[in-house]
Amino acid sequence: MAGTIIDMSKIKQLLHLKKAGVSNRQIAKDLRMSRDKANEYVNRAESDPLGIDGLLKLDDPVLEKRFHPGNPAYTDERMETFLELLPDFVEQLSHKHVTRQLVWGDYKRMHPDGYEKSQFYFHLAQNLRAQKTPTSALPHDPGKELFVDFAGDTLGYVDVETGELIKVQTFVSTMACTDYTFALCVPSQKTEDFLHALGKALEFYGGVPRIVVPDNLKAAVIKADKYEPVLNKAMDDMGNHYGFVTIPCQPVKPTQKAKVENQVQIIYHRIYARLRNRQFFSLEELNAAVSEFLACHNQTRMQQRPYTREEHFHAVEKSELLPLPETPYQMKRYAEVTVQQNGHVYLSCDKHYYSVPYTLIGCKAKIIFTSTLVKVYVRGELVATHRRDRSFGYTSIDEHLASNTLAFTKRSASYYKDRAKHVSDALLALFDSMFAGSNGSCPPEYYYKTCDMMLRLQKNYPEDVFEEACEICLENRLFTGKRLENVLKTVQQSRQIVDSVAVPEPTGHANMRGTIFFQ
Repeated sequence: MAGTIIDMSKIKQLLHLKKAGVSNRQIAKDLRMSRDKANEYVNRAESDPLGIDGLLKLDDPVLEKRFHPGNPAYTDERMETFLELLPDFVEQLSHKHVTRQLVWGDYKRMHPDGYEKSQFYFHLAQNLRAQKTPTSALPHDPGKELFVDFAGDTLGYVDVETGELIKVQTFVSTMACTDYTFALCVPSQKTEDFLHALGKALEFYGGVPRIVVPDNLKAAVIKADKYEPVLNKAMDDMGNHYGFVTIPCQPVKPTQKAKVENQVQIIYHRIYARLRNRQFFSLEELNAAVSEFLACHNQTRMQQRPYTREEHFHAVEKSELLPLPETPYQMKRYAEVTVQQNGHVYLSCDKHYYSVPYTLIGCKAKIIFTSTLVKVYVRGELVATHRRDRSFGYTSIDEHLASNTLAFTKRSASYYKDRAKHVSDALLALFDSMFAGSNGSCPPEYYYKTCDMMLRLQKNYPEDVFEEACEICLENRLFTGKRLENVLKTVQQSRQIVDSVAVPEPTGHANMRGTIFFQ
């Protein structure tokens, strides 16, 4: 009975059940306590002079004193042995991952008549507490602070292609007021992975705290300082997006984040230890297992409180968080470049070119890009927005290009047919036949300059002359600009002759259309 004292409200529930004739076994099951505990409390109640009815009438402090009048173990030989071994217990517990369970097991093997586990834990905690310098507890307002850190030890998964064990980092965060904890495995402690994990943590909590307290890792802090640390630009951007401020803990001895350090230790025992014999083949599979045990941790009733971390969080802290923004944060990166002569800026990390208005050629530009968007600013104004492309090549918007550039880049068979449609039906038919007649023997690009020449010739001749010349070229399959020009000249000359003599058109005109291009 020297371990954690059970709340007197539960003891009264036990007394009521016993009074109703419920068995000790069923009482232990209903109240979620061990059968030994239930048996001991029932025996004490039945042996008490007041009896069960008298005990139920007592106030909680008086009832607690009757069940826990004091522990005579402090005066027996077991305590003397315990105190002699205490320095060794403290030294063992200073090693990584050594737990009280392990220390008690070693102690019990050496001293079979020594304290049982609950008494051992109680006396160990009491003595360790007595060795510490008294400090005042720091108050934490609901929804105010979120502590974040990376676990020192790593987890891992097996790459199915290479068979290599890929080690990953475990991000851990906890709300200061309720200890509600989040954990996520990410590839590294780099800024992108850190901010990704922090964003997932805020989604997990369903809101935004007013203050985020990280360690002095490079992903969040560029220059550590006890009074005025210099934050990473990306961390500042994320804080502005979500509406929180970042206050790193002091360097060297970061005592302010003891909350999250404690949760890391608990996660070692409740997640790492349970995954020790399991093998994973992807980061997603590993995170699914971590999430499963994390939920179990948050939903486990705490030893000294009659509720779970999850219940406590939803009861007092969830409503105090700031709302999440409509869109999640995407990490921003920055680059300063010069607009090239082709009217594009070059993003070197992707080896990709993005267009800007051609009037800005030669100007200095600033690029701000995320995982999905690229924004280009010149003289403080947004001049272009593109979807990010991580492959080599060009992303261009027609409105950004000069007219001569656009005319060159947009050339195609359909482009020239569309232009011919607005010029002449005969020219459109000529272009259709010309591009269709190649039958794959030569690419469409072969006729582009011919089309340019024919469109230019249209501007130099009357509409009816040009229409007739196109019909002649179409009938005789004359698909060059020079031949169209010769036909145009011949048709124009013949019309001038006809007009000068003022005679009807000869009946052999059809034959002339078959031979006129040879003149």
